[in-house]
Amino acid sequence: MSYGLQIDLEEPFDEVLPKVRESLAESGFGILTEIDIKKTLKNKIDVDVEDQVILGACNPRFAYQGLQVEPSLGVLLPCNVVVRRTGELTVVEAVDPEAMFTVTKNPEMEPLADQVRTALKEALDRLSGDA
Repeated sequence: MSYGLQIDLEEPFDEVLPKVRESLAESGFGILTEIDIKKTLKNKIDVDVEDQVILGACNPRFAYQGLQVEPSLGVLLPCNVVVRRTGELTVVEAVDPEAMFTVTKNPEMEPLADQVRTALKEALDRLSGDA
């Protein structure tokens, strides 16, 4: 089972990251958290890694709907979106809500998972020009 949605872009990391934020916003997602993995690992354990940022994206309407159906859903929120540099590519990955929501084993979550997946996929598709 795949647990993520992914696109590969040939653009530089520093150009892609703001575009990801903008595209997520167009799909109704705000950024609740941002973790700069490169900076954190350098500061904490003095290792160098390629650029990588984890964005904790949340669509408040979807979150509210999900919490009404599954009160413990908060442990699976927010939806992580990762922007990372690997070689010549900038990779954008988002958690697949369908994989996340299967954890709940609550069939009432399936329609919402589909909606969230569609919204995240649209955000990624805009970045790759497929939207």
